[in-house]
Amino acid sequence: MQHISKTTLKFLSDLKANNDRDWFMANKPRYETAKNEFEDFVNNLLIEIAAFDPSIGHHSAKDCIFRIYRDVRFSKDKSPYKTHLGAHVTAAAKKSEIHSRAGYYIHIGPGESMLAGGAYMPQGPWLRGIRNELAQNADGFRKIINSGNFRKYFGTMEGEKLKTSPRDFPKDHPEIELLKYKSFLATNRCKDAEVTSANFLKHATDTFKALYPFDQFLNEALS
Repeated sequence: MQHISKTTLKFLSDLKANNDRDWFMANKPRYETAKNEFEDFVNNLLIEIAAFDPSIGHHSAKDCIFRIYRDVRFSKDKSPYKTHLGAHVTAAAKKSEIHSRAGYYIHIGPGESMLAGGAYMPQGPWLRGIRNELAQNADGFRKIINSGNFRKYFGTMEGEKLKTSPRDFPKDHPEIELLKYKSFLATNRCKDAEVTSANFLKHATDTFKALYPFDQFLNEALS
């Protein structure tokens, strides 16, 4: 499968309007069709990504795709199902560790599809490592996020920032604005027509290839 069909987006749209167990069970065959189509797409995409990032070559789509069932134990929103399909591809060997390093995130939902990556709220040693790397090699990082390829697919880096300087760095540090970031994100938002086009696999591949140097920089801070 080179793209996601309109049928899958229609199922997700209908699920959003009918997010309850009875409706879902009555429409389970539609969900299975959408899930299988997404899994097929991700498997094809993994082959393309592995050509430039061999570190993810050990994965299959089932290792990377998130369950559609929401964990509502601590949420005020008790809707039982997610209204999108998502997968996160990283070099991590375990699914429980996929957020521990930068990778490739695919999010498919009507009007909200995206291809993204980077480090979302990295914790402890990783965040400190990224900041130390930035303090020493900010020019190298800016070269990545200011490159024509990065700008073409992502525009600018996104991410929440501290209001003050982070611990261990003076307020007058020359790279203080970069060091204030708590997340380091790159997002390519996709229209429904792009997602359902025959070129979507190529677009996703090209987008993630442009993301690769950004992810590499962030992951090097782990070593």
